[in-house]
Amino acid sequence: MRDYYTYPDNGSAASDRPRHIAVVTQGVKLGDETRGYTRFRFIAQALAQAGFKVDLITSTFQHWDKAQRDITRACYEGHPYRIRFIYEPGYRRNLDPGRIRSHRVLARNLRAYLESRFADHARAYDLIYSEIPPNDMALVCAEVADRHGIPYVADVNDLWPEAMRMAVDVPVLSDIAFAPFARDARKVYNLMTAAVGTSDEYAARPAADRSAPYERRTVYVGNQLSVFDEGARTCAPLAAKPEGEFWVAYAGTLGASYDIATLIRAAVTAAAEDGRIRVKLLGDGPDRAALEELAASLGAPVDFVGYAPYDLMAAYLCASDVTVNSLVADAAQSIVTKIGDYLAAGIPLINTGSSPEFRAKVEADGFGVNVPAGNPDALARAILALASDPARCRAMGAAGRRIAEEQFDQEHSYGVIVDLIRDLVD
Repeated sequence: MRDYYTYPDNGSAASDRPRHIAVVTQGVKLGDETRGYTRFRFIAQALAQAGFKVDLITSTFQHWDKAQRDITRACYEGHPYRIRFIYEPGYRRNLDPGRIRSHRVLARNLRAYLESRFADHARAYDLIYSEIPPNDMALVCAEVADRHGIPYVADVNDLWPEAMRMAVDVPVLSDIAFAPFARDARKVYNLMTAAVGTSDEYAARPAADRSAPYERRTVYVGNQLSVFDEGARTCAPLAAKPEGEFWVAYAGTLGASYDIATLIRAAVTAAAEDGRIRVKLLGDGPDRAALEELAASLGAPVDFVGYAPYDLMAAYLCASDVTVNSLVADAAQSIVTKIGDYLAAGIPLINTGSSPEFRAKVEADGFGVNVPAGNPDALARAILALASDPARCRAMGAAGRRIAEEQFDQEHSYGVIVDLIRDLVD
């Protein structure tokens, strides 16, 4: 286990010192890295700006690059929070038994690190805030916080093992294989002080495994609108749309939960009626080769852009005419990470996700339309309806941008997390 930073302790009384918060995440984009999520980096930054002393504790392994970080690089220094790295051996693929083993090592090393900190200083941290999943990592945080009598907040941003069944669902065998994840989740939910969910559904999930009431907040993953807008502006020339084309965009993983095959088939049907239509797929994943083969066999008007840095992705979304939140019918996801970016683009959204919460939000907020999952004809009809109604597109796009500014901009929405933590420690 390697910890890049040392810990100065001035020995001050608890009443005289700033509260010390541990923000723990397995996956985060740091420094000048080009891939990854920024949620926990932004939480750490917001807490530091609010006057807390913050350690952002994360893995030496960069999940998106599938490579070890060089933790001596200068880009990991000079932040208002301290980055502490916990050794994790890593893995080759997202769906890989090696990933489970790697997370287990991370959890074991994290426990040793946290306990060593409390051994050195009885009030090393005043609160621990961590993501779940990984479930075993979250359990370490919950148990350490419980042992030392401090609050623990679980940030529920996915559901394991529920989401795992999308990739592997074998009767009996899956139940046996996934039992440890379900067990760890139950323990976390019963030990936590509060939950922050990336949707109402996720914030409420712990209640299924505990009877005691708990504080809960919903804070969408969101984005930094200023960063999105600047990226879209600077990269606009790289995502120029030819005159006369109507772009339908998807951004994200090409994997099991995301029904890109239906989108490809819908593109064929829609383009047969309106030759302007092209689908832009921004992202990569384990299903890319099979999807490229499907698109080629159908002669689909689909471009596999591949992984795009955030600023280029923003430019593509803003150049597009419609976005598609494309999920399979039984996907466990509720309000996925990319929704904030879709809405920020100011164009209509077509949602195939089955989450009752998000489907209701699409209708109530007026920024898009819902269609049944796995139905290429219905999706094609929705694309064609929007392509033929520019005024409706403008109205939906304006509604989406307004919601992005009010509910998904991290600069504003993450204040809820800061307020919750302040209440819990003060």
